[in-house]
This record gives sequence, structure tokens and C-alpha cells, in this order.
Amino acid sequence: MTERLRILIADDEAIRVMTLRTQLRSLGHDVVAEASNGAEAVALALEQQPDLAILDIRMPEMDGISAAREIAGQRAIPIVLLTAYSEVELIERATEAGVFAYLIKPISEEELQPTIQLACARFREFEQLTAEVADLREALEARKYIERAKGMLMKRLGISEAEAFRRMQVQSQKENKKLVDIARAIVTAHGVL
Repeated sequence: MTERLRILIADDEAIRVMTLRTQLRSLGHDVVAEASNGAEAVALALEQQPDLAILDIRMPEMDGISAAREIAGQRAIPIVLLTAYSEVELIERATEAGVFAYLIKPISEEELQPTIQLACARFREFEQLTAEVADLREALEARKYIERAKGMLMKRLGISEAEAFRRMQVQSQKENKKLVDIARAIVTAHGVL
């Protein structure tokens, strides 16, 4: 069985909203919000906190791509765009806005569910990559502090790199602090001296 999702749908044509709502419910999903324009979709996404949004590209006030960008900026969720158009420019804008899938109308249930699953899978991959990048940045920043602190200890105390590192490790264990915190303290203290 597929995961039951809370979904926001937005389309300026009421008949398409009704059809999409019926299809999504038939697939076992909950439609938690319905919008008739992009601005309303953005407001409802913030208010209702859906798991996924399905937005028509061409809507009044704010198009689906602009709405997708706004929604992604407030709270990242997988977004599927619906369109009757397959213009390259629209696809490029949708990609830049962080859209995870794209469907050409009319939409059948048979293509809707796999598209939703694909969008969710791509979104999870995106979240994982984002977390990995953040972890790598943090590790690199920590490494810079540690290297700088080792260099300061080596110069100030006339000791080897291995000895400087060992002393930082010992201090880290004594104070029950991360090695990078000890390194930051050394760098800060060196700046004061």
C-alpha cells in the first residue's frame, strides 16, 4: 500500500479541482486544501501544512510556478505541476522553482499515483542530499578550526603536530566537549593574547 498523503490542490477551473479531488481520494489520499489561484495556494500551504502540493501552472494572481517557489521557500514539500502545455521554458522555470514532477492534462489515476510517488521519492533524496551537504560543510568548518588551533599550539609551545592534536584530544575528553569546541576556544584565546 502507498503512503496516505495530505494534499493541497490548486487549479482555477472548479471542474478540474473536483476531478482531481475525486482521483486523489480514490487513490487513498486526503485533500486538505483547495485553491483557485496561486496566492491562495501559498496561503493554504502555510496554514494547512500539506505533505504534497499539486498546482496548475496557469492560474490568476500568481501562476503555479511562482506559487511553487513561494511554497518551497516557506516550507519544503514535494510539488507536482499540472499543465496543458509542454513548453521548454515552463519546464525550465518549474525545475528552478524546485518542482519534483510534471503532469500534462488530462490526468488519469494511472499516471497520477506513480507521479506522486516519484515526486515524494525525489523529495526525500533532495532532503537527504541537503542534510549531507550541511554535514559536510560543518565537518569542513570544524576541520579548519582544528587545523588552525593545532598550528597555534605548535608555534606557541614548540611541539609537533601529533602532540598538538593529542593535547587537544585530552582537553576535549577532560571537559567532555567536542574537539572543534576546544579548537574554537584555542583560536579565540590566541586572538585575545
